[in-house]
This record gives sequence, structure tokens and C-alpha cells, in this order.
Amino acid sequence: MAVTPTIRLEPWTEADLDLERRTSTPEMNRYLGGAETDEQILARHRRFLQTAESGQGQMFRVVLVAVQQPAGSVGYWERVWREETVYEMGWKILPEFQGRGIATAAIQAAAQHARARRRHRYAHAFPSVENGPSNAICRKAGFVLLGEHDFEYPKGSFMRCNDWRLDLDSAGG
Repeated sequence: MAVTPTIRLEPWTEADLDLERRTSTPEMNRYLGGAETDEQILARHRRFLQTAESGQGQMFRVVLVAVQQPAGSVGYWERVWREETVYEMGWKILPEFQGRGIATAAIQAAAQHARARRRHRYAHAFPSVENGPSNAICRKAGFVLLGEHDFEYPKGSFMRCNDWRLDLDSAGG
């Protein structure tokens, strides 16, 4: 029987810039366009902060309760997808905490937060088709695979992604 890790989500703050740097290494961004400049990392950190301020979503620091330290980040934000406003979800778990179910638990907790807002029916995640672990996490977190699509990310670079959808109107996900 698998044990679900105990995590806590804490709203993203100015103090989380170092965590963003730690989760933005070339290894961690292997499926997201590779290495980034500090300027790009800082710009994303600012977007994370503005997401909550704007009311269009929420980014979180994922804290592993057993060791009382950040294990990564998870969040959701609004985007238009197929002419409908939905939430997009994303996450990054530090390498030393991967493979323990932390990402799945964090996504489910973030989805509960989004669900409670009652703003959009669906949340989507768009991992690279080559990112086996992230696709497995989507399946475990209750998302349904809708198909593959090409996305421009980062700007000027195209990647093939899976479109996973989570129904926020259903009680279990």
C-alpha cells in the first residue's frame, strides 16, 4: 500500500525566489526549453506573484511536512484554451524529493484550491509527450488525456505536449 506524503501548500511570496532558482536548473528544465538566464527566472517569479494579486490563479510553495522544508512549487493560472477560459496547472519538484508522490499530492491540493474558487470548470496540464514522469503524475492526479498539441514554449521554440484535463466540477477530480 502506497503512503501519501504529507505536504502543505503555502502561497508564493517574494522569499521564494531562491526556490524558483533551485527548480529552474537545466536538468529540471530538460522538457521546458533547457537553461534559463537569471533574468528569465526573475520574470517568472514576478509572474507567480502577480498571478495571485490579479485573482487569476495561485502559485504555491510545496512544503514537505516531515522535514519542514520546501520540496518545490505548484500552481494554476488562467489561460484561454480552445476558446474557453480554463486553468493551466504546472509544478516542479526538486530532484531529491521526486518519485515519492509529492507532485501528485501537491497537484491534488492545488486542484482543491482551484475547485473552491468555483471560477472555471476545467484545469489543464500540458507536459511534453517525452516527459514520462509528468504524464504519469497527470494520470495519477485524476486528469484525462485528451490528445497531443504543439505549443510554443519558450517563445520561439515549439514542443509537442499532451493535453491533460481535470474536471473541477467533479468531487474527486
